[in-house]
Amino acid sequence: MFMPLPDPIIEVLAVFRPLFTAPTWRKLMILLTGTLLAHGRRTVAAALRATGLSQASNWSLFHQVLNRARWSPLAVSRQLLLLIVETFVPAGAWVDLVIDETLERRWGSKIRKRGNYRDSALSSKERSVSSPGLRWIVLAVVVTLPWTRQRWALPFLCVLATTPEVSARLGKRHKTIAMWAHQMLSLVRRWLPDRSIKLLGDSAYSVLELGVYAQHQHVTLITTGRLDAVLHDPPPERKEHTMGRPRVVGERLPSLEQVLQNAETAWQKLTLDWYSQGERPVDFCTGSALWYRTGSAPLPLRWVLTRDPQGKRPPKAIFCTDPTQTAEEIIKDFMKRWSLEVTFEEGRAHLGIETQRQWSDQAIERSTPVLFGLYSLVTLFGQALHPDGQLLIAQAAWYRKHTATFCDVLALIRRHLWDLQTFPTSPTDPGAVLVPARRLSASHGWSVIELEMYKVKLRRCAET
Repeated sequence: MFMPLPDPIIEVLAVFRPLFTAPTWRKLMILLTGTLLAHGRRTVAAALRATGLSQASNWSLFHQVLNRARWSPLAVSRQLLLLIVETFVPAGAWVDLVIDETLERRWGSKIRKRGNYRDSALSSKERSVSSPGLRWIVLAVVVTLPWTRQRWALPFLCVLATTPEVSARLGKRHKTIAMWAHQMLSLVRRWLPDRSIKLLGDSAYSVLELGVYAQHQHVTLITTGRLDAVLHDPPPERKEHTMGRPRVVGERLPSLEQVLQNAETAWQKLTLDWYSQGERPVDFCTGSALWYRTGSAPLPLRWVLTRDPQGKRPPKAIFCTDPTQTAEEIIKDFMKRWSLEVTFEEGRAHLGIETQRQWSDQAIERSTPVLFGLYSLVTLFGQALHPDGQLLIAQAAWYRKHTATFCDVLALIRRHLWDLQTFPTSPTDPGAVLVPARRLSASHGWSVIELEMYKVKLRRCAET
């Protein structure tokens, strides 16, 4: 049995259809619909219950979509990225990408790639708490949507990173976060060869080699910089008849820590819309330099040093590999990075991330990226159903919302799915509502004989 889907949603999903075989596609659509309708845990069993297939004898075939079926997650990621960019990013505009890691807390001895990581949700400045689980590197597109003023980060690519101990136990070469980001950036540039791209990250991606590679790929990298980074002036002009190799950098500049403490530093003022919490003042100073370390090519960049005039927030350094960008543009671009943290939180709250129960490697490496990708699909579904952005916003007496949130978009999609499932109309008489037999019997608790007698009575009434 296949639950119907609204035509706008079918049009969105049509681009993914060639990536799957027909049997896998049918099962995947049932799991997709059930995951959208389910509450609580997002397991295969929960998806089957939500679609009315709790009594299906072939339930094990649906598990094979994740742990055995032949389909390429990378091909799905590529198609999802192209769809997001085509739908939300105007032609010629920058494609803003944000990258960050998140911890999926998991327990179980059969999960081979599980490690212990710092749990940012439980840690603080005073103490550090570690939790067992899986660390995912998530790459998302930052977009502006018609139903909200805030930017949303739509994930399209997820990579499972392991600890050095786990990599050694599995007999694989360990890759750092920057190495994984290097490979993910290569894929994105291959998928979007003609678009201007910005990559936003935190201090984990403030790596000189990654910045040099991003510059080589014509990608602007904006990350949190270190206050003690080694910065240099450009090399002086080489004089004629000078012996030896030419210099690659000039004199070393004062560290950003010294610039911060220097009383003669000229600070400029800027007022920002602080994550939709109102306007806040920020002091900043900026400059251009070469980031250099022996053994690596020098990287030209623009650095921006910010501080809070009220002294409530610590100072922060931001590096941008495009020296032509202004400091104000760099600060505003860097603030887009926090939209991915909202995606992580809403994915756990509304899509059940961390509630999966797969233990095989292939199922684990597919289920979590599918749920992150479902966040982007829900946004695309909402845009297809209401391109004007006029969504119904759920209100509460203690909280007044002025713009739609992710839960409002998810509620809209569920409403459309429930309407098609519960109130299908007759193809010959659109005014007649057909109640499915299984729903009728389930709601009234009728036996099979009583249900057949009721059908006979309906046919006789139709004949008369």
